[in-house]
Amino acid sequence: MQLAVLGLNHKTAPVEIRERFNFNNDRVAGILRRLRNYDNIPEAMLLSTCNRTELYLVLENHHESIAFVKRLIEHLAGKNYKGEYFYNLTGTLCVQHLFRVASSLDSLIIGEGQILSQIKNAYQIARTNNMTDTILNTLMNRAIAVGKRVRTETKIAYSSVSVSSAAVDLAIEILGDLTAANILVVGAGHMSELTARHLIDKGAKTIFVSNRNLDHAQELADKFNGTAIPYQAMFKQAAQADIIITSTGAPHYVLTAENLGPLLPQRQGRPLILIDIAVPRDVDPALNNMQGVTVYNIDDLENVVDVNKNFRTHEAKIAEQIINEEIESLKERLRYYTMRPVMVQLHDKMNFLRQKVLKKAFVKLPELTEEQRRIIDLMTQRLEHKFLREPMKAMNAVAGTPEEDNYKHMISELFLLNESGEEFGDESRIEDWD
Repeated sequence: MQLAVLGLNHKTAPVEIRERFNFNNDRVAGILRRLRNYDNIPEAMLLSTCNRTELYLVLENHHESIAFVKRLIEHLAGKNYKGEYFYNLTGTLCVQHLFRVASSLDSLIIGEGQILSQIKNAYQIARTNNMTDTILNTLMNRAIAVGKRVRTETKIAYSSVSVSSAAVDLAIEILGDLTAANILVVGAGHMSELTARHLIDKGAKTIFVSNRNLDHAQELADKFNGTAIPYQAMFKQAAQADIIITSTGAPHYVLTAENLGPLLPQRQGRPLILIDIAVPRDVDPALNNMQGVTVYNIDDLENVVDVNKNFRTHEAKIAEQIINEEIESLKERLRYYTMRPVMVQLHDKMNFLRQKVLKKAFVKLPELTEEQRRIIDLMTQRLEHKFLREPMKAMNAVAGTPEEDNYKHMISELFLLNESGEEFGDESRIEDWD
């Protein structure tokens, strides 16, 4: 078996590509169920966020399995699929990548706090759909622990910015002062709430909130003494806004040249700033071509000045040391897992044969008491344990080494085990098991 990750992120693909691979929880579950029907992928987890989509896989046959997954991804992406957007890491490199993701070292903004909960959510979906077993359960629990350890033992999250706070910083960079700014927040979800909170903290006085569900917009506006705007009236308010920050879950553009363009003459030349922090994007990039309109998407936020960047870079080095320690620890734990099927099979066969012989012996010795039968059963269990002790130690010692495959074959041949895992091998090769 081999551990692998196939994915893309903000470093390898622009937002217009990433948004095609941004899947909600139901879609993630559907993709995992599709993978479940493929025999060579016994375990899988799909992590999908605004800045990355990654498939973590346990593979029986790496070459065939990766080819199948790539065909699936190509089908999901359609004509927009390009292989160069994707990375494929295996073994230790896969583990290292996951630990860096969980520690927010691979995030758009180092130190952001959302990625750990996103990993937990992806792992829960995989477990619910019966796509995790020993390896991924061990790996994901360790990754979550590593993420927590990094945040506890370093100051990487100290004065950290999020996507929402970076959007507000960008607004300040543009306007200079938010106290007199007319700001419209489109969307009423978690990201919109975080954005509104940062706006208030940075001096904004006038916040309007619009959402398809007016009750949700009202609920958010009430938290910050803002004003809820019915969705139908959003564009009228947009004509008056200085900055519009959008973060909806819509699968299509919310603001377009068709619905916003006709309102621009009402602004009489006043510039309009659109900050789009949604993936998939809310703002049609064609609006950038309209006079007086400037569009920023989530990729542009990386360039926002971060006064604490150097500080967190130093803390990131400490985090990398923690990750290396955890990798070595995990390798020791996982080392024997690939040998476990043969070890379990050998144990099961010996126990099967022991019970088979005992059953016949007890038939021939009907005078035995229940206590005597219990003692004989226990004695044979101990003999089985002593007999298997050295072979088990030897198998554990070669697990994860270049000798592993040869040793599996040797043990299977010696004890007549079926390497495919079916029953206990070809017993016809022995004249009489009895």
